[in-house]
Amino acid sequence: MTEKKTEYETVDGDGDGDDAEGGGDEGGGDEGVGVGEGVGVGEGVGEGVGVGEGVGVGVGGESAGTSGTGSGDVVRQDVAALQRRLAEFAAARDWQPYHTPKNLAAALSVEASELLEIFQWLTPEQAERVMDDPESAHRVADEVADVLAYLLQFCEVLGVDPLVALAAKIDRNEVRFPVRRRGGGEVGGDAGGAETGDRHSSE
Repeated sequence: MTEKKTEYETVDGDGDGDDAEGGGDEGGGDEGVGVGEGVGVGEGVGEGVGVGEGVGVGVGGESAGTSGTGSGDVVRQDVAALQRRLAEFAAARDWQPYHTPKNLAAALSVEASELLEIFQWLTPEQAERVMDDPESAHRVADEVADVLAYLLQFCEVLGVDPLVALAAKIDRNEVRFPVRRRGGGEVGGDAGGAETGDRHSSE
């Protein structure tokens, strides 16, 4: 992997929620942030995924999605704290002049490609078991951290709130892609202008 003008370290935090819980056991990921209303993502050796109502983020051995109680503010503060640490890290090394939107977008694309490279020649079955091997699991987590680091820096430079942007995207996709029955009919009747056709991506 090439040298990168960034850092990707975790921050202390606690995540909890009452609508969904990630089943991650406590393990090598000892720091966590898992709050919000919706998708909870766990990261660490003990990993968990929580799904609630809206958008949430979890980092650590245990994580959970929640549906409120002020928890969304905790997530936003921790995302902002990570962005500050990344900015301070870059500033201390005089890297900020290079952190233009174009350069950060390019770096993000490169890191996403390095994540893809891990899976390049794997069969679907091998890809599903990639986290079973400690070495490949470390590589995946490392590249995920790189992708997230550049994404957060990109959002910071352009003033994009990633959690708000994701929540808005999910809201739009729920209208664009209504729940459909196996026979092809839509739950609730008329699509009301929703897009049709088989899609496996929510872009």
